[in-house]
Amino acid sequence: MGRITTTHLSWSVKGQRLLDGIDMEAHDGKVTGLLGPNGSGKSTLLRLLAGLRRPDTGTVRYDDTTLQGLGRRVLARRLAVVEQDVTAHHHVTVRQVVELGRTPFRGRFDALTEHDRRTVDAALERTDLTDRQHRSWHTLSGGEKQRAQLARALAQEPREILLDEPTNHLDIRHQLELLDLLTSLDVTCVVALHDLNLAARYCDHLVLLQRGQVVAAGAPDSVLTPDLIKSVYGVEVLVDREPATGTLRITYLATATRTTAVQAMQLDPG
Repeated sequence: MGRITTTHLSWSVKGQRLLDGIDMEAHDGKVTGLLGPNGSGKSTLLRLLAGLRRPDTGTVRYDDTTLQGLGRRVLARRLAVVEQDVTAHHHVTVRQVVELGRTPFRGRFDALTEHDRRTVDAALERTDLTDRQHRSWHTLSGGEKQRAQLARALAQEPREILLDEPTNHLDIRHQLELLDLLTSLDVTCVVALHDLNLAARYCDHLVLLQRGQVVAAGAPDSVLTPDLIKSVYGVEVLVDREPATGTLRITYLATATRTTAVQAMQLDPG
């Protein structure tokens, strides 16, 4: 219904290998988080999953069909993409941006149907933008633009959604509301995140990248371990459970280099 898999996926630019042999699976109806430092390949992997770049090697499959085998129109009707860099829209309202989500289901000159309008209304309501729908796109804050892009994605009624750092520019309330919404959709989501605590709280499955390779994949408690976080991020952490919710919690203690320096001073206070 909505499974995404990659096999031996690699991609290079100007002879530099940015992704190398990526094997991963995003499970049907679940939220898969892509983690890793800047430059680890999260955004590049999302673009390959979306068919925006062609891999050097390997395949991307949606259920049992390769990306190439689906065709552009079929893919557009099942896959929504929310990118980190929001494309500028000139002289349009928020509602018109969200209506773009219905484009794959309409002929070039077809008017919106009643179903289209109801779908757009629901997407605006779910992203808390109903009262802003007639405002100009250029008057929105960065967070409001991000939510409008998510509303456009929801208006596609997708089976899969790819999201690149969707919590950027959002305040704490809207970060939580956005991720609460994703987990309630019964849609396969692949989301790149920086915040490890949000990943632990909301993701069913994690894929941890380092220098273009998968170094760990699995449930949050098997990926977000002190040793792996130190190895990939260079940070000492304490991993325990939140008392109120029982959710995995990461507390940052110090960078690995600082810890090493302090230990050296203690051994040789000189």
